[in-house]
Amino acid sequence: MTQKATTGRSRLLVLCVGALGVVYGDIGTSPLYALKECFHGVHGIDASRDNIFGVLSLIVWSLIIIVSIKYLGLILRADNKGEGGILALLSLAFPEGGPPLNRMGKLMILLGVFGTALLYGDGMITPAISVLSAVEGLNVATPFFDPYIIPITVGILVGLFSVQRFGSAKIGNIFGIITLVWFFVIALLGIKGIIAFPQVFAALNPVYGVRFLYENGGKGFVVLGAVFLAVTGSEALYADMGHFGKRAIRRAWLGLVLPALILNYFGQGALLLGDPTAAANPFFRLAPNWSLFPLVGLAACAAVIASQALISGAFSLTMQAVQLGYFPRLKIEQTSSMEKGQIYIGHLNWVLMLACIALVVGFGSSSNLAAAYGIAVSMTMVITTILFYFAGRRLWNWSRLKALAICAPFLVVEVAFFAANGLKIVHGGWFPLVVGLIIFTFLTTWKSGRRILAERLQDSTLPLSFVLENLKTNPPTRVRGTAIFLAGRLGATPVALLHNLKHNKVLHERVVFLTVVSHDMPYVEEEKRIEVESIGDSFYRVVGHYGFMEERDIPKLLQRTAEHGLQMKPEQITYFLSKETLIPGPARGMALWRESLFAIMSRNALSAASFFKLPPNRVVELGMQVEL
Repeated sequence: MTQKATTGRSRLLVLCVGALGVVYGDIGTSPLYALKECFHGVHGIDASRDNIFGVLSLIVWSLIIIVSIKYLGLILRADNKGEGGILALLSLAFPEGGPPLNRMGKLMILLGVFGTALLYGDGMITPAISVLSAVEGLNVATPFFDPYIIPITVGILVGLFSVQRFGSAKIGNIFGIITLVWFFVIALLGIKGIIAFPQVFAALNPVYGVRFLYENGGKGFVVLGAVFLAVTGSEALYADMGHFGKRAIRRAWLGLVLPALILNYFGQGALLLGDPTAAANPFFRLAPNWSLFPLVGLAACAAVIASQALISGAFSLTMQAVQLGYFPRLKIEQTSSMEKGQIYIGHLNWVLMLACIALVVGFGSSSNLAAAYGIAVSMTMVITTILFYFAGRRLWNWSRLKALAICAPFLVVEVAFFAANGLKIVHGGWFPLVVGLIIFTFLTTWKSGRRILAERLQDSTLPLSFVLENLKTNPPTRVRGTAIFLAGRLGATPVALLHNLKHNKVLHERVVFLTVVSHDMPYVEEEKRIEVESIGDSFYRVVGHYGFMEERDIPKLLQRTAEHGLQMKPEQITYFLSKETLIPGPARGMALWRESLFAIMSRNALSAASFFKLPPNRVVELGMQVEL
């Protein structure tokens, strides 16, 4: 074997271990609560032999159909320059600059944005239910800890969110190792249970799952909502594809995660066959008494890692939304000089922490929280399948019949899960839906508001060619230095330039019109990063290109203009920005309440100077009022 092949295998192994911690943390902690909710939750069913076999059959085939076949086999094929996630899939299915969208296309865009919004509700519930389920294992060891379960959980959550500002780069290397130990431990626990009742493997037959649903009718349908808890976290497989690659994600699943999950679920089922009263907490009841405290500690670590993955995912999702124009500018901090994906968003971090604490205190137990968990995830899965239908037709030229034949079976399963989880709405399932609707309102209001604002500004500006012609016939006084005007659109005159001419009546000796273009791809190749064009009389047009996963650093971008013949000294540059004061009004646009919301969001957005990393002492802002 060559050294290159050995190095390649070593790197793949490292990526597989890393994927365990980030990609599979959420689904890997599902055994803590999934089977328990089927037999002991609010709508738990009797732990009879037929019911145990039926539930186990539904769990294992859900893992195979949704995770192995849908996500690993199909969805991972839809990568946007190596990146995944619902926004990446949306841009593949309906790219900007593509054919004009019909009514169906516009509806799918809204559906994709709503699916994105739902993931924030998932990001709030996952840390709460994962950590709370792990800490509840102390009850199995001794009732002494019962009054302290909630305080301990809250303490862990506060600690988890408090260290986010330091980034996960320093501790990220041990995440995969801990999760690797976790999967080996849960597999061994499962084997321990299976040895006592090996006949539990009969549940691999899908007939048991179908019979369970048929014989139990409505009650079996309700339990389907608890079965779904075993596959929550599947979206992470696609969202984190860019960090680890398809091969590592697939091999980690097939080589360790899936076998460990099946063994543990079947071990819990075997335990229930011998002792139905263990349904109160079958996961921890599998463990010997001497190992309970170490197991609770390991489970807490695994839950924290699962939570970390969701928190990091929320940060990345928000960054994508900002770059694609769906959310106001926020302060985004890079926590690693090596990894682009490791970022920190302070405001979002504390909102998530307060929401998680409120969920833990408000619901009080993992069983109660399970009633709120699942509906947002199942709806997101349905939306992902629908978007994949359109992506398949565009990317691979699938016919309608072929795309429907591929996607319809998954839709049938996922719609059934969504309907079953819909029964949880009155028991807490309303929470992620409300969160999703609020975030959806913010996203769509900001997107529409920016479009309307651009239209209003377009009405009050002049074509750049017209202004440049006037400047030739009526040249103003030119002063030393370089002026950079940020232009939202190519060919339009920046409002700040018009205000500068009107009030200061001067121009710098060199004027640069800078336009930042956001693309619906995660990263832009460095050789395509910048365009520089001289348009005469010391006027220049510079265009910077960025993907939705990249930070906008204008001073760093301008360092590259020298390669294109435009020499500029940073100490001689002045940046001119326009700052709009928005006034909600009766003009045709959005509803008045949405215009007011847009104005509030705009006032609280990070300034353009900070967002583009402009030096504060080189920025001049010129304001104007705009009626929406």
